[in-house]
Amino acid sequence: MIDFVKLDTFVLAAETLSFSEAAKHLNLTQPTVSYHIKALEEEMGMKLFERRGSQLHLTEAGQLLLPWARKLINQSIEMQEMMLSLQDGVVGQLRIACSTTAGKYVLPQLAARFCQRYPGIRVSISRCNPENVIPQILEHEANLGVISHELLEENFELQEFFEDLITLIVPANHPWAVHRAIEPDELINEAIIMREPSSGTRKVLLSELAKHDINLDDLNIFMELGNAEAIVRTVSAGYAVSFVSTLATACPLERGHVVDVKVIGLNLRRKIFMVRKRLETPHRPQEVFWSFVHSPKNIDLIEMAGIPGYRKQHQNSSKDKVSN
Repeated sequence: MIDFVKLDTFVLAAETLSFSEAAKHLNLTQPTVSYHIKALEEEMGMKLFERRGSQLHLTEAGQLLLPWARKLINQSIEMQEMMLSLQDGVVGQLRIACSTTAGKYVLPQLAARFCQRYPGIRVSISRCNPENVIPQILEHEANLGVISHELLEENFELQEFFEDLITLIVPANHPWAVHRAIEPDELINEAIIMREPSSGTRKVLLSELAKHDINLDDLNIFMELGNAEAIVRTVSAGYAVSFVSTLATACPLERGHVVDVKVIGLNLRRKIFMVRKRLETPHRPQEVFWSFVHSPKNIDLIEMAGIPGYRKQHQNSSKDKVSN
C-alpha cells in the first residue's frame, strides 16, 4: 500500500535536497522526516539519497522515483477534489441553449474548461434561434441560455457574458480593401449579404445605419444567409460584402481571403448575455457555471472577440467574481 505521507516527504526532500528544509515545509521534526525516508527506502528495497561530503544527492533510484511520486501525489489530490465535488453535490447535467454566432466560438472552450474542473457535471450545448432560447429554459430543456439582447423579465436573471465586435468584410481584391475605411453612404450601392431578420448582428447594423438616415430599403441586398461561416466563404469567393462577428473572420483574415474594413461613424458592438430562470430550488451545476464564467482564469476566452481595451475594462471587476 502506497503511503502518501512518505511520498510527499520524499518529494519535498528531493526538491530541496535537505531533510531540515523538508521538515520546515511539512511542519515536522527532522528526525521524523529521516524516519519517513528510511521507511520508504526499506519498502522500495534501495537507497533514495546519498551524501557526498555535506551535500545530499538523489541516487539513480531516487531520480527515477521522483516523477512517479509527483504524478501519484497530483492524482491523489485530483481524486480528493473529485470526491469533494461529489459530496458537495456538484454533479448532474447542464444544458445550455446558444443563439449567437459569437457565443458558439467562446462557449465550447469555456464549457470544456468547466468539465475539466468539474468532471461530475455533463455539459451539452444546443444551437437554436434567438426566439427559442427562453421557451427552452421555461420548458426545462435548457438550464442556461446565451442571447444577444437584454431581457427585462422578473422571472429571469441576466449577466453580461462578453462584448462582440461586428466588422465589415470584403473580398481581398475589392477596392475597399486598399483604403480599409469607408463612409456609411458608400454601402448603398454595394451588393451586401445580410443576416436573417432575427439575427442580432443584423439588428445592430440597421440600428447604427439608421443614425445616418440609411434603412434596409436603401441597401442592395444580394442575399440573406443565416450562417456566419457561409457568409464568410461567399464573401471570400468575391460575390459581395457583409457584416459578421470578428470571431467568425479570424482564420480567413489571417489567410488573406477577406479584408476587414472600417465604416466611419458606425459603432458595431453588441453585448452577449447569459440568461437563467430564477429558481426557487437551486440547480447546483447551473450556479457553479454561472460563477465560473467570469473566473479570472477565463479572461482569455472572454476576450476572444478582440475588443481593444477589454481586459483593462473588466480586469478589476473580474477579481471580485467568485473563482471556482
